[in-house]
Amino acid sequence: MLAGAKHCLYEKGYARTTARDIVAASDTNLASIGYHFGSKEALLNEALIQACTEWYEELERALLVELAPAAGALDRFETVWSRVVELFDEHRSLWIANFEALAQIERAPEVRRILAASQQAVREAMASWFPDQDSGGERKPPPEVGALLQALLMGVMAQWLIDPQSAPSGRDLANGLRRIGVGMGPVRETPRGQ
Repeated sequence: MLAGAKHCLYEKGYARTTARDIVAASDTNLASIGYHFGSKEALLNEALIQACTEWYEELERALLVELAPAAGALDRFETVWSRVVELFDEHRSLWIANFEALAQIERAPEVRRILAASQQAVREAMASWFPDQDSGGERKPPPEVGALLQALLMGVMAQWLIDPQSAPSGRDLANGLRRIGVGMGPVRETPRGQ
């Protein structure tokens, strides 16, 4: 059933997938959805989480091959984001389904709960792409790094879905970061909440 639900997410999206679509794609019956998952929404939520996990694992494998530990932070940043943008193209339907699921948050507390629970793990995983340079990569980056990268991911993804031709590339993002960083000086930590 999960495979059928993932297929439907890619083909029809989150909002337009019906229980009958999932049954047809998985060669099961309507009662099995309720028996195993409780509802169509719970099944679609699980399928979306599984699809996103698979995408993230694919991205991690691609980055492990391409990222040299000695590369400078901006070079690493450009390489990472170039590969992220490439994978958007390969998984466009998944990202459309993600945004459709986000639109359901106010009416679907279960979707909110699932996304909130996974948010911290996603932030930590993304931050791990950029180890703390000051400690020679010994320390994990602070949580703000993951939060910034997750915000960037969602923003780039939205731009890419709206107009892939004008959406930023990895190089564009790195160049923007270089320009913003010019003259900023050393990092000064501000306590959280201030």
